[in-house]
Amino acid sequence: MLLHFGGNVNAAAAEQNGRMALQAAAEGGHLELVEKLLEANVDVNAPPAYRNGRTALQSTAEGGHLHVVERLLLAKAAVNAPPSHSNGRTALQAAAQGGHFDVVERLLAAKAAVNAPAAEWSGRTALQAATGGGHLDFVEMLLVAKAEVNAPPATLDGRTALQAAAGGGHLDVVEILLAVKAEVNASAAKYGGKTALQAAAQGGHPPAERNGRTTLQAAAEGGHLNIIESLLAAKAEVNAPAARREGKTALQAAAEGGLPAVLKRLLAAKAKVNALPARYTGRTALQAAAGGGHLDVVDILLAAKAEVNAPAAKHGGKTALPAAAGGGHLNVAERLMAEKAEVNASPAESDGKTSLQAAAGGGHIDVVDRLLAAKAEADTPPAGRDGKTALQAAVQGGHLDVVDRLLAAKADVSGRSARNACHLACQENHVAVVARLKEAGVEI
Repeated sequence: MLLHFGGNVNAAAAEQNGRMALQAAAEGGHLELVEKLLEANVDVNAPPAYRNGRTALQSTAEGGHLHVVERLLLAKAAVNAPPSHSNGRTALQAAAQGGHFDVVERLLAAKAAVNAPAAEWSGRTALQAATGGGHLDFVEMLLVAKAEVNAPPATLDGRTALQAAAGGGHLDVVEILLAVKAEVNASAAKYGGKTALQAAAQGGHPPAERNGRTTLQAAAEGGHLNIIESLLAAKAEVNAPAARREGKTALQAAAEGGLPAVLKRLLAAKAKVNALPARYTGRTALQAAAGGGHLDVVDILLAAKAEVNAPAAKHGGKTALPAAAGGGHLNVAERLMAEKAEVNASPAESDGKTSLQAAAGGGHIDVVDRLLAAKAEADTPPAGRDGKTALQAAVQGGHLDVVDRLLAAKADVSGRSARNACHLACQENHVAVVARLKEAGVEI
């Protein structure tokens, strides 16, 4: 209809997630519409949108539409058109990621570049895309076509081929890559990367600065014990440090996931039980296990001499007891206190919480009771940045029972922090909490 009335077949796509008419038709595999658009002199090689874009050929390759791929190649679609800047894929990379064997074969026959670099943000080479999906037949085909097994990852959220396979738990692919000399300790992407052992453990050199993982760390995070065995046999660095922002060592990743078998294997390989946490929102292994409520893992770590009062990460960190308290894990909190966890440990500088503040904010009345019985201080000042007193945390969450308990424990109702608590209750429309605070003598 639009073609009949002279619609612009080459109208530009939106910058993010946009598709031009031909790109959209190709993406859906609509051959008849593709034919009509080609007859109307549509630009077969119109560039992709800047973010998450695809050319027409990239779109249809990703969907596995071989008949449309053939038609676009006949119309001289550029087989090696560059991908979009963010999350882009060449036609071959898109087909490899989707597991479309026939399309990959056709593109290789059309001289698709097997080693075209990954897009800068969240990109994958063809081999990285295939290994991440566990497509063993594609991996073998691409290796025969001389795909670079150690091609660098994308800058943001990138993976080497081995890191991608390890993170996906694809042991057969990992073994093939190791056999062709994939670098087991290759550095992770600069942002959001994982090394191979990090990828397998969740799943060497240091990981990415932000949310990075080595291959072993990623394998540990995923609980892929068989891949961890292969990586350790290939000399993966068991103590590769955590990324500076939101990173985890392999042991920390396994502890956070509550994976005792992985944890024991890493400890046997001499993983450092008290490795420092990432500077931003990091956790030691014990802090991570406590926060997840994994009592069995906590027991293993304590037996391995984990430091129960290891300091919190500077930004957004928690010591083990506040981590357990914030999650409402009373059994873990009891276990940590039996090991002399400090009930009134100071909170992290930024967005930190004491044990009582964490429990109060979560509305965990049983933990609050236990901490107060252990002489937790009701009026500990909040963290310097984004912190709250226990009363403020309980008020903001609307936890009237916790508010009552803190007031009974003589939480201060005369100062500025109490007035701020009342203002928080008003903002959140916690009418019953406001009434209780006024009854206790808080001035509004």
